[in-house]
Amino acid sequence: MAQPSYSAEPADAGVPGADPGLELDQLRRAMESRGTIDLARGVLMAAFAISPEAAWSALVMTSQNTNTKLHRVAQQVVDSAGGAVLAGPVQKQLSAAIAKLTAAAVDSAGGEGP
Repeated sequence: MAQPSYSAEPADAGVPGADPGLELDQLRRAMESRGTIDLARGVLMAAFAISPEAAWSALVMTSQNTNTKLHRVAQQVVDSAGGAVLAGPVQKQLSAAIAKLTAAAVDSAGGEGP
């Protein structure tokens, strides 16, 4: 008769959500950075007269194109509202994202603004 096989790894290893401590830590960090991200969205909305969705897209595009965590891009945008200078790559990518999004909004609105 074959003996049952026992592994040193828990049965739920590799299953998403298997480590409640890790998941809790990730949720905590997300909650801590959400306020900064919302502030950054507001800064972009006020500065460029764009929608909340466009502001979110601009932050995400900038984050991805500069390989910078979203919360770090958001903090830089918030800091820039207080007079700090945006890092060169972030400024370049954010400008490109805003230009792309406002052009798309104009096109979809038939020649009117976002």
